[in-house]
Amino acid sequence: MPEFKDILPANGKWKQDVTNWLSEDVPSFDFGGYVVGSDMKTATLLCKQNGILAGIPFANEVFKQCNLTVNWEYEEGERLLASNEIGGRVPVATVSGPVKNILLAERTALNLISRASGVATAADQVVSLARKNGYTGIIAGTRKTTPGLRLLEKYSMLVGGCDMHRYNLSSMVMLKDNHVWATGSITKAVQNARKVCGFAVKIEVECQSEEEANEAILAGADVIMLDNFTGNELQTVACSLKGRWKDKKQFLLECSGGLTLDNIDTYLCQNIDIYSTSAIHQGVPVIDFSLKLAH
Repeated sequence: MPEFKDILPANGKWKQDVTNWLSEDVPSFDFGGYVVGSDMKTATLLCKQNGILAGIPFANEVFKQCNLTVNWEYEEGERLLASNEIGGRVPVATVSGPVKNILLAERTALNLISRASGVATAADQVVSLARKNGYTGIIAGTRKTTPGLRLLEKYSMLVGGCDMHRYNLSSMVMLKDNHVWATGSITKAVQNARKVCGFAVKIEVECQSEEEANEAILAGADVIMLDNFTGNELQTVACSLKGRWKDKKQFLLECSGGLTLDNIDTYLCQNIDIYSTSAIHQGVPVIDFSLKLAH
């Protein structure tokens, strides 16, 4: 059975990122390590908030590089309910090894798993709200990720139940207003894109009106993004486009622009195939974890 960790390459750059993050935290001498020494100790990873657990592979790599062993009580993507625990803390894992190494790994591992779980929890909340309102399509993240943490954040969206959308500029062509203005028209922009991306890469066009959407569809775009429409306007335009091009053109409709947990339910309709939002990763709170030595 595939696990989320299987999507991460065994020799991927993300492991070097972990090395760099550890080096960032202790670039020269580990004075705290001298204080505590190398006696063998065990610590418990505690979750202090309700949320979705994410980031285990990243935390594991931190512990591995610090020569520690870790045993997890929960799996990636499981729901943690700190509110149901005595003291409001869920024991998530135990970490064992030289005490100086435990404290060396502590903050980097906590930062990664807290951020990953925060994104996964926000993703889960938006998807759950959409399903509660009867929407059966795709909820996706955006490319508005934190520089240096894109892989972690995109991975965490997936754990939380959201589509990752395009990972970077090479994974899909997205023609926005600046592309169209620079090229002269939607049609010309799509034609230029198709010359170089071929059949294997999808082309998406950001549209501000039904007229622009029809031009993009006629030009051969694969995905039409209806950007910054109001809820009622969105539903009217989506219904019109699906009706006009039924059995004539194949395309997906996407809605984006200002969608949040507080308002997405007012936009939902089955004629929209994808709702994309940065609200599941941009500025979302972390889930609070701590690591406490047995004493």
